[in-house]
Amino acid sequence: MRDGKGPSRAPVLQFTNCRILRGRRLLRWEDLWVREGRILDPEKLFFEERLVADQQRDCGGCILAPGFIDVQINGGFGVDFSQATEDVGSGVALVAQRILSHGVTSFCPTLVTSPPEVYHKVLPQIPVKSGGPHGAGVLGVHLEGPFISREKRGAHPEAYLRSFEANAFHDVLATYGSLDNVRIVTLAPELGRSHEVIRALTARGICVSLGHSVADLQVAEEAVQSGATFITHLFNAMLPFHHRDPGIVGLLTSDRLPPGRHIFYGMISDGMHTNPAALRIAHRAHPQGTKTLSGSIAPMDVCVRHFLQATGLGAPGLWGQGEDGHPAVSPEQAAVWSRPWRLRHCTPPSYWDWRSSREPSTLGLMQTS
Repeated sequence: MRDGKGPSRAPVLQFTNCRILRGRRLLRWEDLWVREGRILDPEKLFFEERLVADQQRDCGGCILAPGFIDVQINGGFGVDFSQATEDVGSGVALVAQRILSHGVTSFCPTLVTSPPEVYHKVLPQIPVKSGGPHGAGVLGVHLEGPFISREKRGAHPEAYLRSFEANAFHDVLATYGSLDNVRIVTLAPELGRSHEVIRALTARGICVSLGHSVADLQVAEEAVQSGATFITHLFNAMLPFHHRDPGIVGLLTSDRLPPGRHIFYGMISDGMHTNPAALRIAHRAHPQGTKTLSGSIAPMDVCVRHFLQATGLGAPGLWGQGEDGHPAVSPEQAAVWSRPWRLRHCTPPSYWDWRSSREPSTLGLMQTS
């Protein structure tokens, strides 16, 4: 019966012949039911709503898994998001289409430190957009700079770095212009009046990330107490870990974070920028924070493989067994078939479990369906 809620109800999509990871076991020939981006209980659908699927998609025995969400990508395929052209949208659309083949189903176009006129011209041209066969979804812009440390600026142009003036948040608005399309701002918390800015940004629903900074642990903790929830490329462009003051890295094990507040972090897991031992230290110290992997010019799927290798999460024993008793497939064999349903961040494949009801709020990002 298909008339449970009349002709105006949302259609039900059934994925058939799937391989789905549940409870660390790879189940074969499973079905997954979805409506408006939400996974359904098929028993309730049939017995309570008396409905069957409106559409079916045969996965052909491939793994059905969440797609990756790239929260820090400065461009690609000849496109630089920080270039103030007349048609920024076409470049974003090109990148959105090309990154699908790397398993990325949504992303945050990222601008590096730039003069105000660049932000004013570029930001209005990158609206939030749903993903689909045409390309990955745009979740909002990530602004990496210009409110960062001169000592830890990295490749950011020094001439355009800024600090917060007397009217701190007004200075932010004057620099960026409209924040309507902004989802993440990376800043250095040691800058004067930064806590005022963090509170104002988070009040607008914008994630504040700490990075390109010489902040000590106390300053970093105070930034988290003000609302910061993320660390931009952990270990890179910040003070190195020291036993007397571990700096921003110390947030991974800090006991001074507000109750219920979780800190998440990205790492450049490209096999070059971060030593495998550092990847292991971070993951073992704070495994619940390992939710995003960034990687210079390396594609997302390559970074995930490096991370799995370094941490041991990709070992066959940790992937469990299939129903036939044989080891589950390796990450390299996993095929991404659909955009993520109710997933808020990029997760390594060992966290792919459709049964889980947890919805970690790494960035408060929701994949649009």
